[in-house]
Amino acid sequence: SSRDLLYGDKMADRITQLQDAINQLANHFCNSVGVLQQDSVPIGQDADNKDAASSAGNQDGTTVLFASLITQTAKDIDILIDSLPSHEYTEDMQVQNLQKLETENQEHCKLLRETISKGEALLECVCNAQEEVADTQLQLRAQLSASLPQ
Repeated sequence: SSRDLLYGDKMADRITQLQDAINQLANHFCNSVGVLQQDSVPIGQDADNKDAASSAGNQDGTTVLFASLITQTAKDIDILIDSLPSHEYTEDMQVQNLQKLETENQEHCKLLRETISKGEALLECVCNAQEEVADTQLQLRAQLSASLPQ
């Protein structure tokens, strides 16, 4: 579907998706011409046009199938073209957008560093508390074993 075409494969860029859709459209055209050649009836100059029309109506639906495939692929191509950046998207606009993204990236990096520092401090507190619990347990065991008659 069109949504899958736009959002399905995030690794492929729009130009690659557009090229793939154009290749698919060309493939549909070639296959449809092949089906038309296979199913067509040769008509001579003296042939009756009624026979040709009736044989064309007896095709097994492949014509409708290829028409549908070609139409859907053409719609997908239109959607991909509309999703491309416009020619009004100048180099200055791109630079501004990149600068904005860089600023956001630096802010997120700062936040990440602060979060890591807080996490390391909490980890140190937990480790210290764990050591205290272990020391207390050892002291209690020593006291308990000293108080027990042997």
